[in-house]
Amino acid sequence: MKEGLRFAVKLSFAIFLLLLLFSFAMFQGGFVSWFLFFGTLPIFVYHLGLLFYPIKNWHVTRELSHYVTRAGDRIQVIIRMKRSIPYPLYYCIFEEVLPDTLQKADEPSERYRLLGHPHRRRITRRIKQVVFPGFKRTIELPYEIERVPRGEHRLQLIRIRTGDVFGLVTKEHIFHVDDRLVVFPNERPVRVTESINSFDQGASSSHSLHLKNTNVATGIREYMPGDKFSWIDWKQTAKKNTVITKEFEQEKSTNTMVVLDACDYQGLNKFAFESGIELTMSLIDSIQRQTSQAGFLSIGDSTVYFPVHDDPGKKDWIRRHLTKVQPGGNVPFSIKLREEMMRVTSGTNMILLTTHLEKDFQTVIKQVRQRTKNLAVVMVQASALISEYEHNMIRQLRSEGVVINVLTENELAGNMIEVKTV
Repeated sequence: MKEGLRFAVKLSFAIFLLLLLFSFAMFQGGFVSWFLFFGTLPIFVYHLGLLFYPIKNWHVTRELSHYVTRAGDRIQVIIRMKRSIPYPLYYCIFEEVLPDTLQKADEPSERYRLLGHPHRRRITRRIKQVVFPGFKRTIELPYEIERVPRGEHRLQLIRIRTGDVFGLVTKEHIFHVDDRLVVFPNERPVRVTESINSFDQGASSSHSLHLKNTNVATGIREYMPGDKFSWIDWKQTAKKNTVITKEFEQEKSTNTMVVLDACDYQGLNKFAFESGIELTMSLIDSIQRQTSQAGFLSIGDSTVYFPVHDDPGKKDWIRRHLTKVQPGGNVPFSIKLREEMMRVTSGTNMILLTTHLEKDFQTVIKQVRQRTKNLAVVMVQASALISEYEHNMIRQLRSEGVVINVLTENELAGNMIEVKTV
C-alpha cells in the first residue's frame, strides 16, 4: 500500500512538472520557452522511464568462497546482479543485510588476550557499496567477512537502492537470497598429562590412552554399533534372544564422558564460553584419536547426550551440536548435572568443563565422584574474573582429591593446552 502510494506521488509530481513547463511554453511563446521545454523533455522522459523500470526483476545471487569453515577464518563473498534491460542508471547502492549472529568477531589469539574483556567481542559489520552501472547488464561486488564467529549463519537479504541524479526518483528492493555459512569451532592440540585409564586392580599413569585390552572379560551388555564381531557372547545371545557382547576390563576404564556446562548465568563470559567449546571439541578429538571411546553430555537450555560407544558418525554430530550451541536455560548447571547423572554409566571417567563454580557445585561434585571412576574439572575463565569464592572452592575441592584445571588466558595462549586428569 505504501509503495503504491509513493509511486503515485512521484509519478504525479513528474507529470505536474512536465505540464508546468509545457504550459509556460504555450503561454509565453518564443524560442527560449520552447527551447527550455524540449531541453528538459529528455530528463522527464528518463525519470518516467526510471519510475516504471522494474528493478525487482533483476537476478541477484551470492557466492561464498567457503560454505563450511572454522572460527576466525576469512570468507570472500561475491554479489552478482544480472538484468535483461540495460536501462541507464547513475548509481546503485548494494547493501548486505547481515544477520545478528555475524555482528561479532572471533579470532582465537585475540580472544585469549581479551579473555577478561568479553564486551569487546561485539562489533558492528556493515557491508554497503556504491557502484555506477551505466548500461552494464552484469555487476559483481566482492567483499570479505573477517574473523567469522562460530555458528550457523544465514545470509538472506540484499538491499539495492537506485535513483536519478537529482533525487526526484528513488527505487529500492530487498532481494531474498538464502545462503548458509557453517562455522565449526577450532580444535587445539591437547595433552592429557596423566591418563584417566587404569585397570581396576591399580592405576597406571600415562601420557596417552591405551589400546583396548580384550583379554579379560568382566561382564556382558547389549550389542552397540561399532562392537567387534569377536566380542559377541554367543551363549548369552542364544539365551536372551538378542545380541550380547562381552565387556572387558580396560573397556570400563577407557570410557570417557565429556560434560559441557552450557547453562546461562548473569555475568557469563562469552570469550570463556567460546574457549570452552573449542576445548571440548579438542578433548573429544584427542580421546578418539587415541583409540578410546568418548561420550558427550551438553547441559544447557536443552540437554544433548551422546552415549559412550563406538559410532563413526558420532563425532560429526557432536561437532554440529558444538557449532550451534549457545548458553541458555534458567536452571543452574549443578542442579541439572545432578538430574542427568543417571544417564552416565557407573565407573566411567569424566571430564567436566565449565566457566564458573556456583554454590551447589561442590556438593554435586561429591555425588558425581561416587558414580565415576575418575573425575577431572576444567574451569576456563580469565584470571581477573575468578572470584574469591571460587578460589576458596577450588582449594577445598583439591584438598578433597578432586582434580581441577584452571585455564586462564596464560594457559590458553600456549601452543599446547595441558589438562591433568589424575
